[in-house]
Amino acid sequence: MISKRALGQGLLAVSMVATCGFCTAHAQDSFYKGKNLDLVIGYPPGGSNDLYARLLAAHFSKHIPGNPAIVPRNMPGAGSFVAVNYMTASAPKDGSAVAIGAPTLAIDEKLGTSGVRYKTAELNWVGRIAPLVNIVMIKKTSPVRTIADAQKQEVTLAGTGAGSTVGIYPTVMNNMFGTKFKLVNGYKGSNEAMLAVERGEVDGHSTAWEALKAAHPTWVPDGYVNLLVQFSTKRIAELPNVPTAVEFARNDEEKRIIEAIVSAAEVGTSFFTTPGVPAARVELLRRAFDATMADPDLKADVSRIRGALDPMKGEDLQKLVAQVADLPPDLTEKVRKVYQQN
Repeated sequence: MISKRALGQGLLAVSMVATCGFCTAHAQDSFYKGKNLDLVIGYPPGGSNDLYARLLAAHFSKHIPGNPAIVPRNMPGAGSFVAVNYMTASAPKDGSAVAIGAPTLAIDEKLGTSGVRYKTAELNWVGRIAPLVNIVMIKKTSPVRTIADAQKQEVTLAGTGAGSTVGIYPTVMNNMFGTKFKLVNGYKGSNEAMLAVERGEVDGHSTAWEALKAAHPTWVPDGYVNLLVQFSTKRIAELPNVPTAVEFARNDEEKRIIEAIVSAAEVGTSFFTTPGVPAARVELLRRAFDATMADPDLKADVSRIRGALDPMKGEDLQKLVAQVADLPPDLTEKVRKVYQQN
């Protein structure tokens, strides 16, 4: 038999738990209500990262309790390091800022790339919209039509500066496989770089496949450019005839090195908030992100731009970026030799 006193104590405990849960939810609602949430974009307007960030901005708020106004802020520079360093050092540590940076952030930190002043594992990863596969495209008027051609003849590529995959991936191909890609840096984002291809200032450009599709959807179908290589661990369904960088590896060691580098494709278009955000608020942002990825309106917008949608939860993304820290020292040094630009 349960005494009336014990029953009363049990009911009181249940009531306190329910009330505590209500207070926590209410506190989270109150935090974002009437506030802005900054969406920091580590790239100039017009590229694929900017495009996906703005798609997120259009739908994210309605899934966040309190419905804050989402304010996109482009903060380009140093291959997104300016934005990521800002998120680490200066942005409020309360969940009022979310950002997107380079998918290579973790390996850049591991290798001690110049300009890195962040700890990838200390960032709170919110979620990924899709993987981000880069390609090298060359204008059809160039005699360079394959990687074998690029190993024999210099080919100019429009670049956007150190730290970006735009320059990192062609540099890796030069250092590992003897291609003769010459980067012409100084272009402000992939849109400007692709304009340089049109004007004949350069032979080609290395950028995200999504950026090329969004900006110039007819370039590949019409044969205006040739795709020489895709930077991923396996050929994606849309590009079944374009070899991956991994396929050029001549032995197991080269394969391990190139796989470690192009694994950044899996990080893709991912978003994070600052270090130090309360765990409950990180959880709230992650679940809001998941709900946004399932939103029919977002899906329609992604379809409209012929984009990709292959989400990854924040918890899984957190584990993925942490795996880079487990690269053994011998492999890390070998990656460093082919990764860093001169």
